[in-house]
Amino acid sequence: MLAKDIMNKIVTAAKRKTIGRDLAVKLLSGMYSGLPVVDDNGKVIGVVSEFDLLKAIRGGKALEQVKAEDIMSKNPICVSEDTSVEEIIDLMIKNNVIRVPVVRNGNLVGVISRCDILSSIVEPEFITVYAD
Repeated sequence: MLAKDIMNKIVTAAKRKTIGRDLAVKLLSGMYSGLPVVDDNGKVIGVVSEFDLLKAIRGGKALEQVKAEDIMSKNPICVSEDTSVEEIIDLMIKNNVIRVPVVRNGNLVGVISRCDILSSIVEPEFITVYAD
């Protein structure tokens, strides 16, 4: 199985100038614990996580003033669409990351999280029953 087979193709990414408060609101939605950061051409230039926001707050920075480019982790771990799931798992374990951006020629085309990998492997033994 390859990244392109399981990646989430609907991706929310931050821009360089996205302010910390907006990042926090997005992360608080519960759908994300981190976001790729892209330049104006869609190239992945970083990843910003809840930890990055906490570090900014701890450093005395106001979330209304700090920008994604100021707090993001630079040189993010990215994979190509043809990266095997086994390689992705190895990268996640080795680098202790929850998700990796998927890129084509450096541009963001998807994201794979640990949950995406598990969901692609597990066939649940549950049924849904609707009672009157």
